[in-house]
Amino acid sequence: MSDSQNRQEVVKVNIFGEEYSIRGYADTEYILRVADYVDKKMREIALNSKNRAPHKIAVLTALNLAGELMDYKDRDDSELDKVEEKAKGILELLDGALAESG
Repeated sequence: MSDSQNRQEVVKVNIFGEEYSIRGYADTEYILRVADYVDKKMREIALNSKNRAPHKIAVLTALNLAGELMDYKDRDDSELDKVEEKAKGILELLDGALAESG
């Protein structure tokens, strides 16, 4: 592992109008890409939902992302390890952000 993989990065991101300080071992660019993806998904779901409560939008987004993961699994099990690793990274970032927003 390189030095950048051995230390946690702290990156400020904005998801659905809220700022979060994300700590993780992933590089800054990856954290920003993940946060941007989650933000876009939340905004997409909010546009199509009658419920505007941010915590409900977050749960619907989590379900949507889990559904995407399941679709990938069904399509190509040989790629599952890569997808699960990325999903684990996303969940760790979300857990950290939710704990800090507390």
